[in-house]
Amino acid sequence: MSISVIAGLGNPGSGYRNTRHNIGFDLIDHIAEQHNVAWKANARFEAQTAVVQLEKRKIMLLKPTTFMNHSGRSISATLSYLKLSPKSLLVIYDDLTLELGRSKLSISGSSGGHNGIENLLMQVGDGFARYRIGIGSKQNKEMNLADYVLSKFNKNEQTTLAGYLTTYKDHLNLILNDGLVVAMNSINQRKSTLHEPNDKKNL
Repeated sequence: MSISVIAGLGNPGSGYRNTRHNIGFDLIDHIAEQHNVAWKANARFEAQTAVVQLEKRKIMLLKPTTFMNHSGRSISATLSYLKLSPKSLLVIYDDLTLELGRSKLSISGSSGGHNGIENLLMQVGDGFARYRIGIGSKQNKEMNLADYVLSKFNKNEQTTLAGYLTTYKDHLNLILNDGLVVAMNSINQRKSTLHEPNDKKNL
């Protein structure tokens, strides 16, 4: 089954903008902006939604307004109303085990300790695709993990992530055009792919 819904995970409200945990929101905000579509509040889904034309297909973009730890409630309501299975869903979210800017695609598996995904597994079940974007590991070992993921990217980190935007969009197009298996084999290669910046330029 093809992807019909792309959900970004994050926390609603201006205070959480540009934080590491909100990178899923940030990417689909960028996609919506590029396609000149406005977000609409959807009380039924407890989310903000927008519909874009990606690769000649209508795709719903979704940002749950339930806060990260209850993302599954919003996404479950959306899939149920649209009569879609988890296989129709792609979720974009942060991963602190990946270096800043790196991305990976997977089809199933555990939450990896991510609370939003943990809740999604409880509410929706497994089988949805996951596009993870690296936020880097915390440098200060004494720093609380929750404080770290809710911290904001500095200017250098923002510049690095901006350099990956074309790659992220290429990856999404690859997923929609060629399917998850082909996309996963390409995206998960360790070497630079598509328009990914050369590592040395980000040092």
